[in-house]
Amino acid sequence: MDRLVSVLDRWQARGRIAHFWLRDDDAVAPTPALSRLLDLSSRHRVPVTLAVIPAEAGSSLAGFLAGRPAVDVALHGWSHQNHASPGEKKQELGRHRAHGAMLEELSEGAVKLKALFGDQFLPMLVPPWNRIDTGLLPHLGEAGIETLSVFGPEKPAPVRMVNTHADIMDWHGTRGCRAAGDIVTDVIARLAAMEARGGVMGLLTHHLVHDEAAWIFLDAFFAATARHPACRWATLADLTGGQGDPAQAPASSRS
Repeated sequence: MDRLVSVLDRWQARGRIAHFWLRDDDAVAPTPALSRLLDLSSRHRVPVTLAVIPAEAGSSLAGFLAGRPAVDVALHGWSHQNHASPGEKKQELGRHRAHGAMLEELSEGAVKLKALFGDQFLPMLVPPWNRIDTGLLPHLGEAGIETLSVFGPEKPAPVRMVNTHADIMDWHGTRGCRAAGDIVTDVIARLAAMEARGGVMGLLTHHLVHDEAAWIFLDAFFAATARHPACRWATLADLTGGQGDPAQAPASSRS
């Protein structure tokens, strides 16, 4: 983590704050892994946005999350079901179905999550597998969606984008945690882009499939960043509350 701390030290010297946010995908019910994630984030005072699959979510998860002000809920598609053809990359919100059918599902999901989670639910869509038909984007407002979050640098879109930029999981290899140095390299690259263009740094996790190395990395990463004067871990509400680009806030605004 020394390389990351050195970069943040330079941000501090210039009187700037780097805003980070944490998105964790595939929540459906209380589990030991979810408890571990929330305990870890609470201990380090790192807010978390849970991308919840509405078709499977119910009152047990709502009760488990109630009273946790540092936990926001986003819409993770409808059922996390793959509709792509064999040989194609998995997609629930791709070009394989009519826009009307997908928008109806998303609207139903948003209504359900709002009923379950109240003010913890914010109208952000996290497409399963981070993929969505771009032709659907201009119509997301019809389903009550105000913000979209996928993986990678934000691109011009007809909807507000708040993406993730560093994934801790090695999906194409061990399917465990990536090497810590590789994750830190991704974070530093994102910070360099933020210096030039603003924005935030989104960390992506999947609590249900974390191995022990993933938990160890998160503990060390949170410890290195959450207490650094040049880093602020933001809630989803911070990022979507109409306050402009939080990455432009001066260091003196840190609470």
